[in-house]
Amino acid sequence: MHYKVKEVADMAGISVRMLHHYDKIGLLKPESINTAGYRLYSNKNLDRLQQILFFKELNFPLQEIKIILDSPNFNKKEALKTHRQLLLEKKIRLEKIIQSVDKTINCIEGGIKMDKKEVLGAFDMTKIEEHQKKYSKEVKNKYGNTSAYKESNEKTSKYTKEDWNNIMKDWDKIYKKLVNLMDRDPGHKEVQEAVHDFRNHISKNFYNCTPEIFRGLGDLYVNDERFTSNIDKYKVGLSKFLREAINVYCDNIKE
Repeated sequence: MHYKVKEVADMAGISVRMLHHYDKIGLLKPESINTAGYRLYSNKNLDRLQQILFFKELNFPLQEIKIILDSPNFNKKEALKTHRQLLLEKKIRLEKIIQSVDKTINCIEGGIKMDKKEVLGAFDMTKIEEHQKKYSKEVKNKYGNTSAYKESNEKTSKYTKEDWNNIMKDWDKIYKKLVNLMDRDPGHKEVQEAVHDFRNHISKNFYNCTPEIFRGLGDLYVNDERFTSNIDKYKVGLSKFLREAINVYCDNIKE
């Protein structure tokens, strides 16, 4: 089953504009775009959106969320367990606030003075903030303890909407160029030139794409359905062709 952008926005309680922004920065790409130009989202897209909203609840910047969710090491089950614990702590806090409101009402009606410490204590955010800091630290240590993560986060945090539009346009050009070369051998000169442009685009806009990282990305494009569907929307089989071309490139590059 697929959902249009307005349906997803209504389900999640967010704006259509926000979903469009997520698409532009590569955080949440729709499963496909139909002939009428409508973005269509699958259940897998909705699962990813859920994770995005959870991490936003923890005050993670969007670019950090993207890097974390795209990491091969990301464990959805572990993340959900931690999110659940945080929600339970928020639930306890809200219950205390409700109890405080009820007591205050009763005190007003009975003309009784209420202990101010008890009144204000219900609003204590210490436990939740400590939990958020601890989880943020764990996540960054697990997924962000690399120079590539830090470099990418530093660069992308400064990008404007126009910057992202230009980056996505360049991606589009490279993918279309590769599609036109799919009838060639992955080691063909023109294919390798396109792959070189692909790597330079990553290094210029995100992080230093070493041969080791580049080869890993090639595997990710085939092994992770989210990347595969995004790349293969240009032409079925492009992700596999790209991985083969990247492997040839990395086998022959001298650095």
